Amino acid sequence: MIQFVRKIAMISLLAAGVACSTGQSPSASDTSTSPDPVLDQDCQAALASLFDGTPKAKELSDKAKGILVFPSVVRAGFIAGASHGTGELIENGKVTGYYATTSVTYGLQAGIQKYGYVMMFMSDSALDELKTKPGFEVGMAPTIVIGDAGAAKNMTTATLQSDIYAFIFDQKGLMAGIGLRGSKITRLNK
Repeated sequence: MIQFVRKIAMISLLAAGVACSTGQSPSASDTSTSPDPVLDQDCQAALASLFDGTPKAKELSDKAKGILVFPSVVRAGFIAGASHGTGELIENGKVTGYYATTSVTYGLQAGIQKYGYVMMFMSDSALDELKTKPGFEVGMAPTIVIGDAGAAKNMTTATLQSDIYAFIFDQKGLMAGIGLRGSKITRLNK
């Protein structure tokens, strides 16, 4: 048991180190993106998985100004924890930027988990905030509604009033609780 606890603690420390060292902010002159075929393929597969499991997410994506896709986020923790993943912003069917999501947490937690999430930006102002802020923080920005397959079934055009909708999917591993609040999203110079 002590061996297991030590391994989880080491994984948490490594994840925190990686999460803290990978955030990059854009330079004023770098607005172009280089293709990343592996990430592009992973993001398309993640969207297909989300749309298969949550058809309402597909309907919502048709109205979105931009879709930020993180196909694989790893979260590990033992008292202190961290999560990190990379993804891309899709506007009008084209990739317009690459982003990283990072969070550091503390509290009663133990385990490791992998999941994907998608954020759909429904207003130009919310999308502009993502693109212009050096560190877009989830929970500190425009109104965000986090949904799953059950919550999405109850969405109608009359209830769609928020700036951003986020969907967490493909959860694997053991970790108590999951949320996006406190996640920082930064643009990568790719």
